[in-house]
Amino acid sequence: MGNDEFNVEDTLNQLTLPEKIKLLTGQGWWHTESIPRVGIQSMRLSDGPNGARGTRFFNGVPSSCLPASSGLGSSFDVELARKVGEALGDECRAKSVHVSLAPTVNIQRSPLGGRGFESFSEDPYLNGTIAAAYINGLQSKGVSSTIKHFVANDQEFERFSISSDVSERALREIYLKPFQIAIKESNPWALMSAYNRVNGLHVSENKRLLTDILRNEWGFKGTIISDWIGVYSTTGSIKAGLDLEMPGPSVMRGKAVERALIAQKLTIKDIDERVIKILELYKHAEASGIPFDGPEGFIDTPKQRQVLRTAAADTIVLLKNEKGLLPLSAQHSKKIAVIGPNAKYGTPSGGGSASLRSTYTVSPLEGITEAAKEIGAEVTYAIGATSHKYLPVLDPFIRNPQDGNPGALVQFWNAQPSDDFLADKVDNRKTLPKADWSTATYGTNCLMADGIDDTKVNTICWIRYSTKFIPDEDGDYDIGMSIAGSGNLYVDGQLTIDLRNSPPGGTFFGLGSPDVRTVLKGLKKNEEYALEVRIANKEFIERGPPFICWGGVRLGGIKQVDADAAIKEAVELAEKSDVAIVIVGLNGDWETEGNDRCDMELPGSTNRLVAEVLKANTSVVVVNQTGTPVRMPWVHEAHTLVQDFYGGNELGNGLADILFGKVNPSAKLSITFPKRLEDSPSYPSFSDKGQEAGKILYNEGIFVGYRGYEIRNLEPLFPFGHGLSYSDFEYSALEVSSVTSKGEFSVSFTVANKSTIDGREVVQVYITDPESTLPKAVKELKGFAKIALRANEHKTTKIELNRDALAYYDEQQGCWVAEKGVFRIAVGASLQDIRLKIETVLEETFTWRGL
Repeated sequence: MGNDEFNVEDTLNQLTLPEKIKLLTGQGWWHTESIPRVGIQSMRLSDGPNGARGTRFFNGVPSSCLPASSGLGSSFDVELARKVGEALGDECRAKSVHVSLAPTVNIQRSPLGGRGFESFSEDPYLNGTIAAAYINGLQSKGVSSTIKHFVANDQEFERFSISSDVSERALREIYLKPFQIAIKESNPWALMSAYNRVNGLHVSENKRLLTDILRNEWGFKGTIISDWIGVYSTTGSIKAGLDLEMPGPSVMRGKAVERALIAQKLTIKDIDERVIKILELYKHAEASGIPFDGPEGFIDTPKQRQVLRTAAADTIVLLKNEKGLLPLSAQHSKKIAVIGPNAKYGTPSGGGSASLRSTYTVSPLEGITEAAKEIGAEVTYAIGATSHKYLPVLDPFIRNPQDGNPGALVQFWNAQPSDDFLADKVDNRKTLPKADWSTATYGTNCLMADGIDDTKVNTICWIRYSTKFIPDEDGDYDIGMSIAGSGNLYVDGQLTIDLRNSPPGGTFFGLGSPDVRTVLKGLKKNEEYALEVRIANKEFIERGPPFICWGGVRLGGIKQVDADAAIKEAVELAEKSDVAIVIVGLNGDWETEGNDRCDMELPGSTNRLVAEVLKANTSVVVVNQTGTPVRMPWVHEAHTLVQDFYGGNELGNGLADILFGKVNPSAKLSITFPKRLEDSPSYPSFSDKGQEAGKILYNEGIFVGYRGYEIRNLEPLFPFGHGLSYSDFEYSALEVSSVTSKGEFSVSFTVANKSTIDGREVVQVYITDPESTLPKAVKELKGFAKIALRANEHKTTKIELNRDALAYYDEQQGCWVAEKGVFRIAVGASLQDIRLKIETVLEETFTWRGL
């Protein structure tokens, strides 16, 4: 992958002080600074955990969307995680990306976390182990992984300022642990610091976390990159060990570093230490063979599609199959009703920086319809209910007025193009002066933070977004708009939505207006309606957005749905069908960076829809598509239930493969599903309801996730590690080796597939320390394996364990302790489905620090 000739020390010695300072900050949103004089070019960085978006939010190049990390964690499959990492690496190479801002390994502390779908698990061992495989796959392609967000960045509420107040023991055992495991097992070349404070001090200037623990104690050799606009000091961040401030232009470095050097608050040695780490990252980029300032393409090959399809299926959890309805068969499934708001509109990902423009998306309805053809079944569809927070984007139904191609035209003027630019009515016959710059765009959700030619467009400008909306059905339509800036929506020249004096809302990372809606009555199928959004951004810019942004527009729309009529239609469809598949859930509007959810409820009349369909037909499959848990008040009536995490491009085909038996389900929950929010261990100390004077108290300590349910003897809706198969597995012959003086031992057991169906079983090893000096969890996951077994086959598996399986962190001694005594070992199919038990003994206590 290129050469390895770049010499960090020689290059450092050639740099002048101003050049060194220049390297400490990024160049724009997605590049590092270049120093052509010494041959240093700009490295390219890109979001994110489920795909490489490239260098643009606005008009981004399409990319493969990978399954959400909460689904990948639920696969319990290290080989799959590595393959997903490799697929991401291939996509990064296609986009000339040297540094991928992934994976996210923050702990899923609450079901309400806005970015919960980005993380692998509530359990630190599973989280770190899957992350390590993912990183190894990504870096095998020469692309740097950036493990994030270090550390305790577990909520979106006041994320730039909130203090995560957590005990040292919980910090070590729960929140730092996945980073520690991944660093030990995969050596990520970069790490991203978190926005938040930990125990009062921002992570980006926390020397104890970034230098004492991360670098000195753990031996981390990589580069520390700030989260975007996540640096709040000059001297503090540099002294703490934060190497690269992103994005550029600099806010906290640059001239401020020069001033700090004059005052001798910083030394040349401080600067050199940071620059060396940036040059070491550059050395990886140089060796990768990935071009600098190269083109942005994408991967869409049969091989890539198969990886995506496999990943989509292998991240789906079968929660209930009490009547053996699944897999669907030709004999009993001639008429299939597909019902629900998440069926027709494919939701490949959650929102925020994880979102991207998918190369394609197979919706559940499309995947099921195609699979049904193979067994000669007929598929009919009804929406049943709506579940959107914001109205669905109009992308499939718009045409550029300039050339008739799908999309819209966006024009920019540096001076107000007319006195009546934001009038109560526009005359489309009146010609505006030629725009200073214009571009086509593909959709109706445009954050104009990049992708704009800033050599032609001033920061303060006037924007016109115009398109033709072509409905696919007759009827009245709900239309909604939010913008970043001040502006109006005109339909056929008539003022329809006025956002000229709107307060800030929640869109566009909090920069946008509220979402305002209206109704367009009597629209006709296949007729054209001129939509035009006009924006003036002067006041928006003067308010000082935290990053470069010219503005934004989001248009959504959907044919009006009467809740009662929609449910009635769905029930009637279910009644005359052999099988009803009800697909409900959330989407990237509900689960997104920037906002935590307010509750665990499914939106709108979704729960009512599910309940009514369950009454109408005895053969109902309920599919819940979310990144994190939701409440399921109808769960006891639902005998067949599937958890489908956001599945990426191939989400529809992956789901169909499970439902029709092409793939035997093998995933198991990486997060506990509570019966109600109040049962969550973090309740009520989470987000805005739990904040206390700018801080969140991690009151549950080490008892996060399943640890909290077990210590309180509280029954969840579905336990950690739960997931069913179409096969039946039997466990036997558990043995354990003696524990060495270094805490090393192994467990072995036999698993047999007692069915006639090939399958894969995730076996889980839990450790209990009943004699511990300090309180410990009832059981802790310390090992797992995914075993493929043909029909009637059995295999003996050995799982190696080490001192980490026995230890707790002692705050008083400041070290890890493996305490002598008896340890109980439980092997099972889930946290609650324990099949085998045995004991072993550690003869002598020992302690250690570091990895």
